[in-house]
Amino acid sequence: MARRLATFHDPAGANLVNIETRLAGQSEPGWAGAAQPHWAARDKRAVLYALSLLADVIALVLGYLVATHLRPAENLNIGAHSIIAVALPVFVMFAIAREVQSVDSLESRSVAINRALGALGATALIMLGGIFLFDVDTFSRVGFLVTFATAALLIIAFKVVLDSVATRWLGREATSTILVLDDLEVPRDLAHSVVDVAALQLSPCLQHPARMDALSRIIAPYDRVVVACTYEKRANWAMFLRSHDVGGEIILDRDLLHGAVAIGEYATNDTIVLSRGPLSLAARIQKRIFDLVVAGLAIVALGPLLLLIAAAIKIDSPGPVLFRQARVGQGNRQFSIFKFRSMRVEQLDAAGHVSTRRDDDRITRVGRFIRKTSLDELPQLFNVVLGHMSIVGPRPHALGSHAGDALFWEATNQYWLRHALKPGITGLAQVRGFRGATERVEDLQARVRADLEYLASWSLMNDIIIMLRTLRVVVHKNAF
Repeated sequence: MARRLATFHDPAGANLVNIETRLAGQSEPGWAGAAQPHWAARDKRAVLYALSLLADVIALVLGYLVATHLRPAENLNIGAHSIIAVALPVFVMFAIAREVQSVDSLESRSVAINRALGALGATALIMLGGIFLFDVDTFSRVGFLVTFATAALLIIAFKVVLDSVATRWLGREATSTILVLDDLEVPRDLAHSVVDVAALQLSPCLQHPARMDALSRIIAPYDRVVVACTYEKRANWAMFLRSHDVGGEIILDRDLLHGAVAIGEYATNDTIVLSRGPLSLAARIQKRIFDLVVAGLAIVALGPLLLLIAAAIKIDSPGPVLFRQARVGQGNRQFSIFKFRSMRVEQLDAAGHVSTRRDDDRITRVGRFIRKTSLDELPQLFNVVLGHMSIVGPRPHALGSHAGDALFWEATNQYWLRHALKPGITGLAQVRGFRGATERVEDLQARVRADLEYLASWSLMNDIIIMLRTLRVVVHKNAF
């Protein structure tokens, strides 16, 4: 058993933390874990966004309470509603529209204050319009002025405090950056994390999913990944970064582009920006809410059917009800997919090396029915709730899946690009009829083209359309 030590620079601890990796024979090097932040920067930002919005709401409420000490509460009503009951939802709407909670606001106190006061001012104008519309003679103009003036002062005070908290928690940058060294040394920014993957023997290799998984877990907590690698390794790093849900860049010293989307810089070096993540924050929120609503309602509505299928599987053949299998998920990180077991336990293919045939004798009687009707896929609703999958997205494949005689990632390098989004229970490829065994390389290439088309043109409406179209192909000639 050989041992190799590498270093991971953690700016939060301002020191170098040893990482131990173990290499056994020709096996893949396993990453034992680095001193990654307990909280990813994106999670910290989400908390700060929530605190910022909560503080703004509290400021407006306190302004109203101060006004009620000077004027009767009934003199602060517009029609049948209190001014605060109308102002709060309007203020929150304007705060979201003006991006009061954003990276720019966290990095600049003045931007945060200006945007919040702009939202407050727009709310005040809407309230004045309501007062004029309802022709409220008894409305207290002094109370109105005190409400919004006090709220403005409190917003400024809260933003100053929140800016101090954000600086202490996030540092001088609201986004987190990791510098990945792969046989190339460059000047470093001490505020950024640094990992030497060459010492860990974890350079990306498109033919080794375990290595891709280990690298993906190292970079997962960060917003920006900057890679310093030799010229020969840039093609693999370019493919690796473009398949992820984080911003990826390679430090440049020669004109090698690999589908770059922009030019950036790191310290004194130029970089090519290869990815910024496929979806914006607003789009990711929309997609996640859609997933949770649809999956939650489906689990409740289909609960009796799920129990009936589970009982039928148990009666039909011995073994567990659920089948779990490692699949490649978002950012090339592996996860365990849930399916109803459709094969005999002693003949299960955990790695998916053998594609299911139309007359496959491994399939049980119940299994043949639930595969034909796609009911075996229903437990993936729980993968959606857990965040491993989405309702709509590229289908996740087993590690041993073949297209002809080649593994999927050997058949086409573009295969990895489809993992920039969460995998889905259904997808564009499925509703176009690309299902069943991939007997030829062309079968996989058609699916990959559909998946990349979906990534390039994502919208919530497209997800809804694909989900509805799926109902037409639940029973399919290639489902067996």
